[in-house]
Amino acid sequence: MIIQQFQESFSLTQLFNAFKVNRTSYYTWRNAQLKKPSLKSLKEYSALQLIHQESKGSAGARTLSKIATQRGIPISRYRASKLMKNLGLVSKQPPNHFYKKAEQPHVDIPNKLNRAFDVKHPNTVWCGDITYIWVGKRWAYLAVVIDLFSRKPIGWALSYSPDTQLTTKALTMAFEARGKPKGLMFHSDQGCHYISKQFRQLLWRYQIKQSMSRKGNCWDNSPMERFFRSLKTEWIPRSGYLSFKEAKREIIDYVIGYYSKVRPHQHNGGYPPNVVELQYAMT
Repeated sequence: MIIQQFQESFSLTQLFNAFKVNRTSYYTWRNAQLKKPSLKSLKEYSALQLIHQESKGSAGARTLSKIATQRGIPISRYRASKLMKNLGLVSKQPPNHFYKKAEQPHVDIPNKLNRAFDVKHPNTVWCGDITYIWVGKRWAYLAVVIDLFSRKPIGWALSYSPDTQLTTKALTMAFEARGKPKGLMFHSDQGCHYISKQFRQLLWRYQIKQSMSRKGNCWDNSPMERFFRSLKTEWIPRSGYLSFKEAKREIIDYVIGYYSKVRPHQHNGGYPPNVVELQYAMT
């Protein structure tokens, strides 16, 4: 304050000598005053920290900027990246993974979907798959059904056995939750739990057409692959869960909470599935 008051009458050099102030120290102090965060910056920092915490450390600059902007705090991707660096926030995203391709279709169930993943209406095409999760001291298996229109998970089941009962439970949940729609197609890989007589009878009872990926070709069901990839990298701890109860609770929080309500999806133009389905219902 004293230096600022006498700046008009004396040169900076004279003031430095009079008060024995190092020139470098002065400029460091002055720059620090100029760099104090504004109210806008504080709001941005707070928003990004909260969103990053909600994503359990998985959200990157693109995701953070989209969610913050949707919540009324416009932040560009570049700005979000800069703020992340200042806050020490790091996104835990895995490297790209490439799958081998196969050409041989299933004899009885052809690939009717044929990678036509851009669906214009809900309850037109559903996809299903199973993945494994470490729970306690053994593997548990999660079956999920998503609607290709919004990529919204609409049915799921968790069990210690990767059998037909697991996949039928997930499909039944989806069918009843969506009001038992007509004219559906269900697409999956060629897992035995989707080829089984019990599962195919359930599809027949629900009047759902069945489509299957080519053998060994994960890209034919890539929306499900991406969903499970997001679940495992964004939400599930690397060490798994301590109990079945914990696993079920956390997975439900992701499926109906973060993924459906908060997480922006590239397929949906940066909006979460629930927003896209609400917009469709209002048109």
